[in-house]
Amino acid sequence: MQKKQEKIPISLVDEIQSTGAGYDLLRYVCLPDVFGSEAEALLYFMGRNLARKFDIQSLSDIYYFFEKVGWGRLELFKEKRKELEFHLMADAVVQRLSMPVSTEFRLEAGFLAEAISTIKGIECECVEDVRTKIHQIEFRVVFTE
Repeated sequence: MQKKQEKIPISLVDEIQSTGAGYDLLRYVCLPDVFGSEAEALLYFMGRNLARKFDIQSLSDIYYFFEKVGWGRLELFKEKRKELEFHLMADAVVQRLSMPVSTEFRLEAGFLAEAISTIKGIECECVEDVRTKIHQIEFRVVFTE
């Protein structure tokens, strides 16, 4: 017997970014349905792969990319010897955090890890912390070498 799927209200389309509604539906609804718990890991590696495809030479290039693809305004907040902390803010972040589906920022984390790795010439990993109350995402890029 087939399990009955819970339907998503059509009003969800109004709550997703109008410029990227199709993208958001694929990312937050379809991908988790197909890949289940592996969706976030897949998105992280998709982000890393995406960064490999672009000529990223500076932090300015990363900031520009984030803005242009609609991920938000990224800025370097703190620099330590073995890690960098970035903050991501924008109306797009506020909209994503208020959507009635589970959202994540793994694609952005993967992209940022690979882009910083390219710029610095050392291996990096990135984790994110979602600060829902202040509508901000904190990315921590850690140098693994």
